[in-house]
Amino acid sequence: MRAGSGRAEPLWRDVAGEVLRERRHERCETLSDTAGRAGVSTQYLSEVERGRKDPSSEVLSAVAGALDLTLLDLAVGVARRLHVAPGSVVPNSVAPVGREVGPVRGPLALAA
Repeated sequence: MRAGSGRAEPLWRDVAGEVLRERRHERCETLSDTAGRAGVSTQYLSEVERGRKDPSSEVLSAVAGALDLTLLDLAVGVARRLHVAPGSVVPNSVAPVGREVGPVRGPLALAA
């Protein structure tokens, strides 16, 4: 839970899964297409996208690479969604990875 907010903060794996799924959809790919290139099963990729699995950095790198993303692209996409300036409204959707939405401010830890 975010200090003083009274609401639960999303898990990194949930947001990372959303970013990966959106990127896959932007490319009009099936789970099978992406999973095959990444070297993971379709079921496992589905669970990663839904935030049900906490993938290793190797799996994240493989899936991101299959979607023509770097780990940095993925981490920045997740950080942008997790970062909310005090007093701002959280939008229902956030610009996809690779689209400039402004600088990330405050502490930022890149985990992968």
